[in-house]
Amino acid sequence: MDALQKIDSRELSIGIIGMGYVGLPLAMEFARSGFKITGFEVDKPKVTKINRGSSYIGDVDSALLKRYVQSKNIRATSDFSKLSQCDAAIICVPTPLRKTRDPDISFIVNAVEQIVKHGKNIKVVVLESTTYPGTCEEVILPMLSSGGRRAGKDFFLAFSPERVDPGNEQYPTRKIPKVIGGITAECTRVVNHLYEKAIDKTVPVSSTRVAEMIKLLENTFRSVNIGLINETALMCHAMGIDVWEVIRGAATKPFAFMPFYPGPGLGGHCIPIDPLYLSWKAKMSKFNPKFIELASEINESMPAHVVQRTMDLLNTKAKSLKNSKVLILGVAYKPDVSDTRESPAIEIIEKLTKKGARVSYSDPFVSGFKHDHFDLKSVELTEQSLKKFDIALVITHHSDFDYDLIVKNAPLIFDTRNATVACKGKRKKVVTL
Repeated sequence: MDALQKIDSRELSIGIIGMGYVGLPLAMEFARSGFKITGFEVDKPKVTKINRGSSYIGDVDSALLKRYVQSKNIRATSDFSKLSQCDAAIICVPTPLRKTRDPDISFIVNAVEQIVKHGKNIKVVVLESTTYPGTCEEVILPMLSSGGRRAGKDFFLAFSPERVDPGNEQYPTRKIPKVIGGITAECTRVVNHLYEKAIDKTVPVSSTRVAEMIKLLENTFRSVNIGLINETALMCHAMGIDVWEVIRGAATKPFAFMPFYPGPGLGGHCIPIDPLYLSWKAKMSKFNPKFIELASEINESMPAHVVQRTMDLLNTKAKSLKNSKVLILGVAYKPDVSDTRESPAIEIIEKLTKKGARVSYSDPFVSGFKHDHFDLKSVELTEQSLKKFDIALVITHHSDFDYDLIVKNAPLIFDTRNATVACKGKRKKVVTL
């Protein structure tokens, strides 16, 4: 039975390497469509949770996961030798930056090594992890081609970039169009045939390079526009103009304007990192990506700007930052999720602590927040607790925060997200970015 027949009959066994924010929701969609999924995960506590039907991802319902586990549509393991039981492998592993700001694709390479070692029956290989254009063709293809195996005949290799937006109930994995680019036209056809069984809409493109570039363009577009609006916020502050009012006014134009909003810095596993993957690859091609570099520079400067503004605001109350009690409101990288990866709160807390501030935080989604230089527990927001702080900084605008309570009781508020704009209380003690 060939790959297409196995896909149609749902007899194609799928291994998903990496069961995080991308891999687990994807496994749920393929299981929903009747496929048998083996999730490969090096984090053994995650394996245990999956196998007992307990979700650690906010967008994945535990009851539904448990149903798929009980029906044997989903199982998890840390034993990569079980790739021998799979017909397809989808790679959903992290792609961080090294300290030198170069791409670190070691997790991808390790995953492919496991496929080569154990996946003798694997015919379909898909990379979903964000990477630079050329990764599939220059790195993965030679590894899979060992022994004279040919792409498009002996195996089918494609890139299909993840587009997960954690916490976005309007666009779960199934409803987000899936770009698919294969090494050959036949690779694209086979992988597209697989994904269209689980995803509402697929978008085939001509090559893996095009698909890889599409993902980086999407996130670089956001990074550059956020960089522009962050610079506009800095400019407006210097000129005494309310940037939020400016954005509201500009957004009334029904064409040729898309509102972006300033903030304390970029966070998450995509926007702060992906443009630098593209920048690195461009430089390898002797092209200087000026927009990308400038946007990254501006965005990376925002945590320092927040700390400086905090110092200035405390000075207006005849207080020094040293020994002042500072409350950080929200440490997740975006509203209404628990993910703290690359959160601007990390750098802000580190800088404040280094300058002698006594920092606490509150976040309804993050009970404990530990990093290299701090280990904190979330504090409960009450009238009494808020009044004990010298200043509160809104860093992540969770919808669960009681902003009326905050505005009423915190003595001074630096709102970097304009989250308190609708508060009923007096906002004279609130300062926005």
